[in-house]
Amino acid sequence: MTAPADRVEADRYRPTLRSDVLVSDEFLLGARSVHLVKNPRSGKSYEVGAKEHFLMARMDGTRGLDELGAEYAAEYGKRLGDANWQRLLGMLGVRGLLEGGPAAPPADTAGTAGTAGTAATADEPPKRTLLRGTLPLVADADATADRLHRAFGFLLTAPFMVPLLLLVTAMEVVVVARLGELVDGAATLFTNPVLLAGVAALLWFSTALHELAHGVVARRYGGRVAEIGLRWRLPVVIMYCTVDNYLYLRTRWHRVATAVAGAVMNLLVLLPFCAVWLFAPVDDATGEALAGLLLLGSVQALAMLVPFPPLDGYKIAAQLCGATALAASSREYVRLAVRRDPAAKAYPRRARTAYLGYTAGSLLVLAGIVAAVVALVVHLVAD
Repeated sequence: MTAPADRVEADRYRPTLRSDVLVSDEFLLGARSVHLVKNPRSGKSYEVGAKEHFLMARMDGTRGLDELGAEYAAEYGKRLGDANWQRLLGMLGVRGLLEGGPAAPPADTAGTAGTAGTAATADEPPKRTLLRGTLPLVADADATADRLHRAFGFLLTAPFMVPLLLLVTAMEVVVVARLGELVDGAATLFTNPVLLAGVAALLWFSTALHELAHGVVARRYGGRVAEIGLRWRLPVVIMYCTVDNYLYLRTRWHRVATAVAGAVMNLLVLLPFCAVWLFAPVDDATGEALAGLLLLGSVQALAMLVPFPPLDGYKIAAQLCGATALAASSREYVRLAVRRDPAAKAYPRRARTAYLGYTAGSLLVLAGIVAAVVALVVHLVAD
């Protein structure tokens, strides 16, 4: 039994989660529901279950252990014993998540020990070689994103964004309606190295704006941009923009908006070229180059919305399903379900719906891509 002095001390101790600790919404992970917790000082992330999150969300310095225990018992019908408190508080303290606790361990040495149902991850610094690597381009990526947001953030307000989205939608309707002309223009474009190089440069510039758009929209919703730079996997060199706390943005829709921002930017870049192609008198070569740009640019943007990892469409699908590791969890559930494994019955209805929905949707998208490629080949061969 707990000694009286220890009980008084427990009642006086009011654990406080550090104010800079990031805690995510609830996500599905396999058959479980988890919350992600990140220590910005160490850079390490953890998974905690619903019960641990229930207590952590109430560790604001106003409740003692007895009061926290009473709220836990009212919610779950069971009081925590001294051993449970020691494991939980020890785990939080060692990981540097509590005010007044020990310093957070370095990201490369922190272990994964702790209470059951928790895990830790850390991002390893990428190795840079001649063939592959990354190169940050700005010293303070978050400040750069903030400056861009101050300059262009007004475009994200409804009076500007709604008309722009309507124009983009109208452009894509035109692309579909005149797809044959665009395919012919793109085919001709590949026979003209000079025009092809110009279109490729524009598409690369569009990709750079795509990445910056992610950072600007995330910044609008309280995100932190960790890096803006170049990534190369020779012969491919592209820009990247890393949003450090994407999964911790306040709402699901903020995360969806951040993920979709890149594809929307790709399409916005095409708007003036579409206007010239439709309404300006241009020679045949220029018209074919513009047609090819519209087709390739639209494919570039829409390809990013395909729900396969690591594309933006996968991040959107994961948020709509409320899941982390959506693809892996879906594969595992479908495997169990096909084999009629009893473990499949342990998945809650929400998880079953999400994983089956993602699997079915992915197969439909894959079938659509195959059908589009076959139709393109048939069209080119017929010409």
